[in-house]
Amino acid sequence: MTGDRVYLYDCTLRDGAQTQGVDFSAADKAAIARELDGIGIDYIEGGWPGANPTDDVFFADPPQLHRARLSAFGMTRRAGRSADNDPGLSALLTTKADVVCMVGKTWDFHVEVALDIGCDENVAMISDSIRHALTRVSEVMFDAEHFFDGYKANPGFAIECIKAAHDAGARWIVLCDTNGGTLPHEIEEIVGEVTKHVPGDRVGIHCHDDTGNAVANSLAAVRAGARQVQGTLNGLGERCGNANLISIIPSLALKMGYELGTGPTDITRLSHVSRLLDERLNKAPNRSAPYVGESAFAHKGGLHVSAVEKDPRCYEHIAPELVGNHRHIVVSDQSGRANILARFRDIGLDIDARNPKVSQLLETVKAREYDGYAYDGAEASFELLARQAIDGVPEYFKCTGFRVIDERRWNARGELITLSEATVKLEVDGRPYMTVEEGNGPVNALDAALRKVLNPVYPKLEKVRLVDYKVRILTPGDGTRAVTRVMIESAADHGEHWSTVGVSTNIIDASYMALYDSIVYRLFRDGATAGDV
Repeated sequence: MTGDRVYLYDCTLRDGAQTQGVDFSAADKAAIARELDGIGIDYIEGGWPGANPTDDVFFADPPQLHRARLSAFGMTRRAGRSADNDPGLSALLTTKADVVCMVGKTWDFHVEVALDIGCDENVAMISDSIRHALTRVSEVMFDAEHFFDGYKANPGFAIECIKAAHDAGARWIVLCDTNGGTLPHEIEEIVGEVTKHVPGDRVGIHCHDDTGNAVANSLAAVRAGARQVQGTLNGLGERCGNANLISIIPSLALKMGYELGTGPTDITRLSHVSRLLDERLNKAPNRSAPYVGESAFAHKGGLHVSAVEKDPRCYEHIAPELVGNHRHIVVSDQSGRANILARFRDIGLDIDARNPKVSQLLETVKAREYDGYAYDGAEASFELLARQAIDGVPEYFKCTGFRVIDERRWNARGELITLSEATVKLEVDGRPYMTVEEGNGPVNALDAALRKVLNPVYPKLEKVRLVDYKVRILTPGDGTRAVTRVMIESAADHGEHWSTVGVSTNIIDASYMALYDSIVYRLFRDGATAGDV
């Protein structure tokens, strides 16, 4: 071990599970643990044995880890009990994990008010528990709960607690900003003081994000000498979340030059791991997430794009590929010729920059965005617009008309229901079709009617599904006559996502435009020709 080696401890499976709306199953925990192991995280905290059935199931059959060490979380012994006669401590020490992380009080206010014991007894609880645990497992960590609040209130007692843990044999003394209220300059100063009593290569940091400083606080602690960082994927955690390891890892390795268990190849998988977690939680990824978000390397202004084309360092702090992300050139009414040409390259269109169609397309984009279209969030619609302007797009089908009816009535059981029914008239490869379908709302009914005709002709469309639907009122002063913009996100079974847009004073008409683009884009990408079976 060198002074530049920093160890990573992931607590997504416990702290992350305290996020409002997050409920991991044992299978979720195992899958996430394998992903963390795959990128070289040093420690993976599986949960709190005995706290809930899910954690018990997980620890009963934990996943096989190849690079990481599995940790179990629990408390020190309770007051008035010996370490070998405490049920909670026993549960912690009887799992298949060979590392345990114990939490204990280091704030005298908590000791005297919450525990209602003396400070000497609290110190003894810490020391006894760690010594006993080391007879059962190979490594013990001590999570110094509310350490920074405790240090500010009574530095002597806070230091006494962590020295007791260190002297008892704890491998890591983890300083916890449990309330998340400490600022970076305070973290750096206090950690610096701690390292005068406990060696820095035995000190860890665990920060919450209640002031939005959890990542900065973690980095400040490392600067001050701490050599373990605890956090969660995507910053999951109770209240405002925990320190986000997805941001911390590249900051430590690429910006600060520290050695991690996650090597350069592992770091290129951060975007994948971040999005995989969101997929398991059925959450839309944060487009603005540092390093890995879809917008992290997105460029919209024409001057910015021109500069990035010459030298990415002008507006990119790292190469996006280092974290598994990619540059994204956005097309909008602020676009210049460089944006259009860059997008052409992204979609595989080879066109001379002097071609007059480029200028015509740029003017078309600006005019359509003035009317309410937004191509910076609907790249599939832009690609179709661009290809139509340059080379043309096949006419896979033609809608000669559609009608959508909503009926609100009482059914035979006396329940108030609303039914949506769509009728569409299409031409496909010269053949006319007319069909009717019901759906859960007018857009679903319209989509179902279109698919009823098109799926038999283009079977690959059966794997396409609508995953998000957003409506925005563009002219709120017009009330119910307002212009609306519909954004639709679609996905295929193999994981590709694409977004399309429609604008109209009629929300059904706008929805049809976005649906049409979504279907045509998929057919074009699949290389379909009219009448494919």
